Amino acid sequence: MPSMDHAPDVEAGPAKSAIDHNDDAAESHGLDKATVFLKQVGKAGHQVVVSHADSRRVAKLIDRRILPILLFIYCLQSLDKNTLSYASVFGLIDDTHLEGDQYSWLGSVVYVAQLVFQPLVAYILVKFPIGKFLAVMVFAWGAILCGMIAAHNFTGLLTARLFLGIFEAAVAPTFVAVVQMWYRRREQTTRNAAWYCMLGVVNMVGSLLTYGLSHIKSTLHPYQIIFLFCGCLTLAWSIVTFIFMPDSPMTAKFLKGDDGLIAIERLRMNQQGIGSGVWKWEHVWEAMLDVKTWLWFSLMFVISIPSGGISTFGPLIVQSFGFDSLTTILFNIPFGAVQLIATLGGAWLSDRIRMKAPVLMLLCVGPIVGCSILLAIGRAPSDRAVLLFGYYIISVYPGISPLIYSWSGQNTGGDTKRKVTTAMLFIGSNTGNIIGPLLFRTDEKPRYTRGLTANLALFVALAVLTGLGMLWIRVLNVKHAKARVALGKPEKIVDLSMMDNREIENDEGVLNQAADNVGERGFEDLGDLKNEDFIYVY
Repeated sequence: MPSMDHAPDVEAGPAKSAIDHNDDAAESHGLDKATVFLKQVGKAGHQVVVSHADSRRVAKLIDRRILPILLFIYCLQSLDKNTLSYASVFGLIDDTHLEGDQYSWLGSVVYVAQLVFQPLVAYILVKFPIGKFLAVMVFAWGAILCGMIAAHNFTGLLTARLFLGIFEAAVAPTFVAVVQMWYRRREQTTRNAAWYCMLGVVNMVGSLLTYGLSHIKSTLHPYQIIFLFCGCLTLAWSIVTFIFMPDSPMTAKFLKGDDGLIAIERLRMNQQGIGSGVWKWEHVWEAMLDVKTWLWFSLMFVISIPSGGISTFGPLIVQSFGFDSLTTILFNIPFGAVQLIATLGGAWLSDRIRMKAPVLMLLCVGPIVGCSILLAIGRAPSDRAVLLFGYYIISVYPGISPLIYSWSGQNTGGDTKRKVTTAMLFIGSNTGNIIGPLLFRTDEKPRYTRGLTANLALFVALAVLTGLGMLWIRVLNVKHAKARVALGKPEKIVDLSMMDNREIENDEGVLNQAADNVGERGFEDLGDLKNEDFIYVY
């Protein structure tokens, strides 16, 4: 356990300066920068014992600085994406003369851009400072959103949405990288859920915000006011991000004294490293040949098809029940509340039982039932209550994606491999989001049979894939246990990164393991398949 590891005790200032001067050395040897940091501060000759209390305290410091920035950015991104669906019920389709599947393509083109740019994002996340990169991307997409008020036809809207997708391509992969960089594996699920649950917040607050903005009297159309407001808000937050978002634990100015060192040591037992700054092709090949990579890709592809369709056509589906525009927007608020509860509840349950797969399968039940209701029930005024119930329980599905992010992140070691694997997740996600809106057509209202039938089948397939993934993870753990025995190591070791501090403090055997340097390979920047001490979680 990191808390039992010993490390030199020096002030944060000199230590941070040391890592800056040794970046080139780190890159030339391909070492994780945490290793370089710890070696450099060791020259000072002091030592510090990282207690469990210190670990908890530093985790709270990190939460207070990192999470508010991530949460608000994702809230803005979700709001920016949803502006299209909000605009659709305030005359966008008629005013810009959209026909056939043109509106569907406005939903899909964002994900086309994100799909194309994922490999570049993966490379940038390895090579460049994460905090500064994120701030620049937020500024760029805010500027594009402001410019959407000048789009008056399909071509203009399509172009704006294309560039919006290019700059938003980095957001979610960067968030996954940030969580892996700053948090223990046990902590990652709830942190990923925290920023992802902003989807639910946006569906509640965004609906109320849209309702209010639509009442503004102006020469601009209501949807143009929505574009302009969200764009300006995004531009303002990009400045906050640039100033306050740190690039790594090694350079974070908000961690005073030994807190920077503690922030690093508490991650040792993750067996994942923090970041090397070096693009390693052997990690790329390992990721491409790893069955897990294609499992994560498949899961994200399958969940993103219904996600893309419902997020784009959700308000139109509700409107098809027979409601006017403003009532439709207001009825989207409970949809967001269910999203929020499902996302946080799924993360809590997963953390409680320390398994992702059973919770993922459980979260598929609601959407399966909801799609079945919408397909089976008519569209008479007397059916509205049942239809709304079916629509609302479909909204459990956003709780699935952050669990997949965490499942993947917790089971992948090596800086480049983590970034490549994350890119594969989002390639799958973006491909699914491209297809999703195209399964729905505006001329198929009110029943949208094709889209809902496809979504029903996909949620069933997701549950099956999750079960297969759980079995494969167990196979990998058996292989690593045999590898440890062959090297003269214990066959069974405790995964300290998935234990809470109270359990560790009360278990003498666990404390002894922590003191025996079980995490000695934690900062070697190894791919997980080549690190026999890596324990997979399912």
